[in-house]
Parts: sequence; C-alpha cells; structure tokens
Amino acid sequence: MNVLNAPDPAFMQEEEITLFSDSVGKWIDEHAPPEKMAQWIAGSSVPRQLWNDAGEAGLLGLSMPEADGGMGGDYRHEVVLMRQLGWKGADHFGISLHNAIVMPYIWHYGTEEQKARWLPRLQSGELVGAIAMTEPGAGSDLQGVKTTARKDGNQYVVNGSKTFITNGQLANFIIVVAKTDPSEGAKGTSLIVVETDGAEGFERGRNLHKIGMEANDTSELFFNDVKVPGENIIGGGEGQGFIQLMQQLPQERLNIAVQGVAAAERGLEHTLAYVKERKAFGKRILDFQNTQFKLAEVKTKLTVAKVFVDHCIERHLKSELDAATASMAKYWVTDIQGETIDEMLQLFGGYGYMTEYPIAQLYKDARVQRIYGGTNEIMKLLIARTL
Repeated sequence: MNVLNAPDPAFMQEEEITLFSDSVGKWIDEHAPPEKMAQWIAGSSVPRQLWNDAGEAGLLGLSMPEADGGMGGDYRHEVVLMRQLGWKGADHFGISLHNAIVMPYIWHYGTEEQKARWLPRLQSGELVGAIAMTEPGAGSDLQGVKTTARKDGNQYVVNGSKTFITNGQLANFIIVVAKTDPSEGAKGTSLIVVETDGAEGFERGRNLHKIGMEANDTSELFFNDVKVPGENIIGGGEGQGFIQLMQQLPQERLNIAVQGVAAAERGLEHTLAYVKERKAFGKRILDFQNTQFKLAEVKTKLTVAKVFVDHCIERHLKSELDAATASMAKYWVTDIQGETIDEMLQLFGGYGYMTEYPIAQLYKDARVQRIYGGTNEIMKLLIARTL
C-alpha cells in the first residue's frame, strides 16, 4: 500500500521480503476476504480452521528458526504479516499475537525440551497460543496478579482467573502469568504453560462482546485446581516470569504501533476514494479546501508515524530497541491512529457512522489500541523514568 508515498527502508525492500508480502496479501484475499470477515465479526470469532490453513501456508512461527520448528524468518516477516492484515482489514485474526508474542517466550526462554515439544505444534496450527496476564483486579500492574501455581510433587496446581484474553475461546496453549511464591512479589512470578485440551478444572468464560475487534475472540479464563506438569514452567525454574515479561513487552508494543499505522493507512485509502467520488454543493468533497487541509494533516501525521515505526523496526532487528522507545511508538502511534481515523470518519458525514463503510469498523477497532499492551498512561510513565 503506497497511499502515504513514503518508501520503505532498504531492509524492507529486499526481494524476498517483497515477494513474501505479495504472497501474504494473496493468502488473505483467498482465506479472509471482506465478506468472510463480516461473518466472523457477526459471530465474534474467526473459525478454528483458519489457524490450520495458516499453518499449512507457513504463516505461523515466521520468525522462529527452522531448527526449532519455525519458518526461519525474522521480525520483518512478522511486520509484513501485520501490515497486510491491517491493509486488507483482516486484523481481527489473532495470528500476530500467536507468532510475535506467544512463540518468542518459548524460543527465548524455553528449555531445549520445551522448544522441541511446543514450537513445531505451534507452527503447524495444532496449538493456538494465548498469554494470560490480565486479571479482574490486575491490568497494567503485573506485579498485582493473584493467580497462583502451587508446587505439588512433580506438578503445579494452578488457581485463579484471567480476563480480556485474546484468542481465549480458541487457544489450547496458554502461557499463564502466575505467582509460584506469592511472598516474593515480582520475584515470585513465573510463566507456566497450560495445554487446555483435556485439562480438568480449566474453564472458558464468556466470549466478551467488545466495541471493536469483534472477530478477535477475547475471553475470561478460569483455573480451578488445574494440574500442570512441573516441566511446563518456562525456562525450567521458578521466579523468572517478571523479567521474561519485561524483556518481551517492547516487541509487543512495537507490534501495536505497526498495526496502528497499517490500519490508519487503510483508513486513508478508503477516505481518499470516498472524497474523490462523493459530491456536495455541486463539487467533489475533495475539492473543498477544508477537506484538502484535513487530509494533508492526516497524511503528514501518518507519514511521520510510519517513518518512526520503521526506525524502531530497524533498531529492533539489531536488538537495540529499548523499552522507552517502544513505549513512545506504542503510545504516540495509537494516539495518532485514533485522532486521524476520527478526522477521516468526519469527512464521510453520516455514512461514516454506518457499519457498512469500513471507516466505521476502523474507528471502533482503533480505540482499544490505547489500552492493551499497557495503557498509554503507563507508556508515558515508562518514558518519564528516562528523563
């Protein structure tokens, strides 16, 4: 999508990356076209088969090494997937959480046995991943989680509840943030994997009804004396969870920024098409100076956002992206995403408020971007600590 006329950096213009982008776009056109997306939005979930199809197409585990059961790419491939999903309006499919949030915890911190046991099944689509951080009483404050994983012989017994869990209705591989030693605070936090198929005491609650992102199943999860093998603690030892979370959250926040730019680009494409065709008072909406000025502002803000995000991607590829800069990208881009899509919707007039127009869905979807992955207020707090 070249609606911004801002060229990609050289590292995103390599032939293999360009060809991969084309193939991903074609796959989305075939497997998640707008008419199917509308059905999934109405049903509040994508079908389970879509995960199997993605596995067969090699779209799962993109940035994991082939030796560990992945596809042998790098973060650029994840960026391509996120951008294509955003450009095509298929960003309700929680594949990027599976690929670029869940799987990296196993690859970075898992034991060799854990990698061998889980990564190939996550790559094939046999396992659908989720990460259960948020609780009814603990959102941005991860130190405040109450879910426990109590050692009992050679296993753990997990108790607690989680909410707002993306992929929650379909996931059968859930990384649970739990306290293995509640007396130790953050140092007593561990990440433990619950494979839900046949797990006694595990229950899914409601598929939560949301303002936007409706086809991305988001759930309550309940753990009532769920017995988990001792070898399911990520990294093989207790107390590493908080550090693991802190090290991986910058990528999650960069993901959100990448998705925000892509969605806003799609909004601009639809808006330009509309104002060039729609007429009022005898001339095109685009011919009014107010429209031109508003869209000039939108294009400028989104171009700045894209260039900054590209800069962050380059730093991340070099393992140089720090938490504060990732927080800047997440908070600033998502603020700009909401602001510009709101301006674009206004140019549609009453039609912009109608769900048959894509701009309405983009408007609804944008709001949560400022909340998940750490609220934008938390992002500012993290940035302020570097002053």
